[in-house]
Parts: sequence; structure tokens; C-alpha cells
Amino acid sequence: MKQYAVIGLGRFGRSMVQTLREMGCDVLGIDSNEDRVEAVVDIATHAVQADTTDEETLKELGIRNFDIVIVAIGKDIKASILTTVLVKELGVKLVIAKALSDLHGKVLERVGADRVVYPEREMAIRVAHNIESGNVLDYIELSRDHSIVEVKAKPEYYEKTLAKLDFRARYGISIMAIKRENGDIIVGPGGETVIMSKDIIVAMGTKDKLRMIE
Repeated sequence: MKQYAVIGLGRFGRSMVQTLREMGCDVLGIDSNEDRVEAVVDIATHAVQADTTDEETLKELGIRNFDIVIVAIGKDIKASILTTVLVKELGVKLVIAKALSDLHGKVLERVGADRVVYPEREMAIRVAHNIESGNVLDYIELSRDHSIVEVKAKPEYYEKTLAKLDFRARYGISIMAIKRENGDIIVGPGGETVIMSKDIIVAMGTKDKLRMIE
């Protein structure tokens, strides 16, 4: 099982800790603020108050032993950048860092972050897609051009196979999964899979192509 550490226990950090724990993962929560640490004591596997801009502190925490470290520090951009640098230099293979702006994100990438996330922006994108098309249930931006979208199947898809619908040829998108009304999930559905009413389609492709099924 992978070991996670979440540094910065504001709203985003706490949500990460809670979600990872619900998925059965071991999570260490770290923050310099005692109250924030206390808020996740009953959620995280372990929670400690520490200054992550201090290299010796990170060594004592054994940060290099974690598979994935999420730097979720909020407004203190200097601490965010320095923590990312130190965590990466100490040998953590995958460092995911939260950015507040494009410039902040570019700096995080340059100092070693393997992935930069923009929580506020990504949430805004999801909400906008949901408002614009009531058919969209979820939206994940993979890159500037590619995304994953979760949409309700349109009536014109009902009782037809994926082979007949041929989303790849018609729209240039890939169907990653089909969610049934009863909770069943068909991962990597084949051409013989029939779309039923109330199915949810999980598709991946370029943003302009995905709009065709939204």
C-alpha cells in the first residue's frame, strides 16, 4: 500500500486527507498550525505539527519514505515553494503541489513538482461545464487540451452497442467506462456493450471533441 503525506491542512489539505483515508490509504497530515493538526487527528493515520521548510524536520519525519507527498500549503507561497524543493531533494518520487496562480504553478514545476494542481480553477471548470450542460456530472482537466468527462447517456444512445455508436470514429473520443444504474461499472467496455437508459458514460478526449457529447 502506498504511503501518503499531506503537508498543509487547510480546506484542500483536509479534504485530501479525508478522501485518501476513505479509500483505505495510510496518510500523514502535517501543518505548522496546531489547530489544523488537531482538526485531522481523528481522520489521518498520523498528524503532526511541524515546520516543513526545515530540512532536518523533514528528515526526522522520514518524508523520504513516503511514496507520494501532496504539498497543499495555501497562502504562504514561499513555504509552498521551499517545502516542494526540500521534499523533492530528499528523494520523494512523486510530489504533487497546490498552486494559487499560473506564476506560482510555473515556479513549483521548475523547482521539482511532478504535478501541479489548481483546486479553485479546476472546481470552477467543473461547475461551469455543469451549468452550461446539465448532462455533465463531472469534469477532470488532464492537460490544456485533454479532459475526462462523465455524462448521462443521451436517449439516442439507448439500446445501441458501442460498436454501432462508434464514438472514436464519430467524435474522436475514447469510452473509458460505463456506470450502470444499479452501481455496476464496466471498465474498458467492448464494442458489444449496449448503452442502457440512465447509464453514465466516462469518456476521454480533446475538449472540443468532448463538447459534442456533452
